[in-house]
Amino acid sequence: MVDRVQLAEQLRTSIGRFVRATRSQADTVAPPLAATMGLLDRVGDASIASLAQQRGVRHQSQSRTVKELETLEYLARREDPQDRRGFLVTLTERGRAALERDRAARRDWVAQAMDALLTADEQAQLSALPQLLDRLSDYGSEQE
Repeated sequence: MVDRVQLAEQLRTSIGRFVRATRSQADTVAPPLAATMGLLDRVGDASIASLAQQRGVRHQSQSRTVKELETLEYLARREDPQDRRGFLVTLTERGRAALERDRAARRDWVAQAMDALLTADEQAQLSALPQLLDRLSDYGSEQE
């Protein structure tokens, strides 16, 4: 019988370690910048307040991140059609390209590590993990 609490702790620590290892080996964009760009890629244009809320950071922090991304020309501002006084930020083509380079670097590092360390059987076992983790990740949103 599986000790669920122990397994939950092992998963939590292993996944955290895996994310940190992937970032340290393959980051091309700083994590706060990549997180904002990834969010915009997934949800589309958004206000700074909305980005801050979805990322769980303070408005001031998100505003600094947006300014940095604008300086890099990865984001642009546009008028908010719902609020003429406000604006939305949008991912530019340059930003999309940088985000894809970042994702590709991480993806390539993971693929190389898998080839170097895992047998074909272990890789086959690992193939079930993304779907299982996605289901676990959706648990909180399904409860709302």
